[in-house]
Amino acid sequence: MIAFLRGQIIDKQPNLIVIDVQGVGYEVHVPLSTYYDAGEAGAEAALRIHTHVREDALQLYGFLTALEEQLFERLISISGIGPKLGIAVLSGIEPVELVSAIQRADVARLTTIPGVGKKTAERIVLELKDRLSQMAAVPVGAASAAAATGNRLRDDLLSALQNLGYHRPLAEKAVDATLAKSEDPTFEQALRGALRELMR
Repeated sequence: MIAFLRGQIIDKQPNLIVIDVQGVGYEVHVPLSTYYDAGEAGAEAALRIHTHVREDALQLYGFLTALEEQLFERLISISGIGPKLGIAVLSGIEPVELVSAIQRADVARLTTIPGVGKKTAERIVLELKDRLSQMAAVPVGAASAAAATGNRLRDDLLSALQNLGYHRPLAEKAVDATLAKSEDPTFEQALRGALRELMR
């Protein structure tokens, strides 16, 4: 079972990184947060790996942080949520905000994630609400406080981008990528960063 890979990124696309480990190229499915933060082609990356074995395939899912990996493994333990949707959930919301939304039973926020309908969101809350407090990597109070501050800025940025004509899913990805790269940006800085992401 592969649990960790360190090597050189030789190719990357949204949700997929190919990493060269001593001459062997591993195809690793990743959430957008890992895609944006892992570095460009040629850079060295270290990824935590979840190995998913099916009858017809062996697939690797990679994460930069323990929190992302833990959330992914909890998500795919829910009936009806496979690895593909697990990656989509982590691509559609920051990990700390996901923890906060589940703890608040914020079904409305979860249904804004592409691919997550109301029934799936309700199942995520039902299955995980009591289990996330056991995650040592996420102090519950800190998660809620950070999410509350981040939510206001995020909502303001999404509103601004939608007013400029961008569709919400694209706007969400750009905003989340921008906020993941910056610590406490001003609204103006974050908006410029999000617009740069959208123009890539």
